[in-house]
Amino acid sequence: MSWFLAKIIYRISSGNGRHQAQFDEQLRLVQAASEGEAMERATEIGLAGEDSFRNGDGQPVTWRFVNIPELHPLPALGDGAELYSQVRETEDPSSYINFVHYKAHCIRERAAQTIN
Repeated sequence: MSWFLAKIIYRISSGNGRHQAQFDEQLRLVQAASEGEAMERATEIGLAGEDSFRNGDGQPVTWRFVNIPELHPLPALGDGAELYSQVRETEDPSSYINFVHYKAHCIRERAAQTIN
């Protein structure tokens, strides 16, 4: 059995649906004997994650499985193993780098709170 990293996409709709489209992108570990089996398993996970409920305002909310746009075989898992890589292109590199630094700062602050 091998490990795969699957990106599962859901479309989120709430109320009358007249809002900016929302999508949830999840990275999930899948164990399977082959890429085909991993795709089937990731699809099963995606379908099982569909949901309908009412939010705090009583409006209906639905999460609908869209598809699996990415499936990556993983190397042997170990300290420092690369699980995922994505190249980003941007017309504003300073904003992107500032965003990365901000997110890292938030993680460090949260980690410091768990130590104390």
